[in-house]
Amino acid sequence: MKIYTKTGDAGTTSLIGGKRVPKYHIRLDAYGTVDELNSYIGLIREQIEDAHIKEILLKIQNNLFTVGSFLAMDNEKDYKKFKIEKLQRCDIDILENEIDKMEKELPVLKNFILPGGNTVASFCHIARSVCRRAERKANLLSTEANIDKILLKYLNRLSDYLFVLSRILTKKLNGDEIYLSSKL
Repeated sequence: MKIYTKTGDAGTTSLIGGKRVPKYHIRLDAYGTVDELNSYIGLIREQIEDAHIKEILLKIQNNLFTVGSFLAMDNEKDYKKFKIEKLQRCDIDILENEIDKMEKELPVLKNFILPGGNTVASFCHIARSVCRRAERKANLLSTEANIDKILLKYLNRLSDYLFVLSRILTKKLNGDEIYLSSKL
């Protein structure tokens, strides 16, 4: 099977299910941003040694592939046809539980934190900001298409997870949190 099909050369692409749309369509923007986020999560996962965090990040990557798949479908009938399992509340619970566990190890946040601390924490901040963009794109898409609310909640909670992950990785790797200066 060739990787190129030449079917997109005229500026359109196929959604899951076959419907063709322009490459600038909000649906593509939404799932393309989720794909970008997934790539950053992979980068973060490759930078750390903590087996538990790596396992959670791999679960997140699988979930993001699911999120992207659902955003790439124009017809809810395709969910069953392509046998893609929907995200569940328990997927959000995992993120919330991980956030709670990490926050117990961290000092209470009293200031805004600037991105940085160390390289992997900086990658977490990039992923967090891409996640926020993915959430905005998915919410925009939901104004014109039926998008499962659990996907929107998952992206929202994932950005929180990535923020707290940046803090815990800064701590574990002996970095320093950089706080916003009060002299603005």
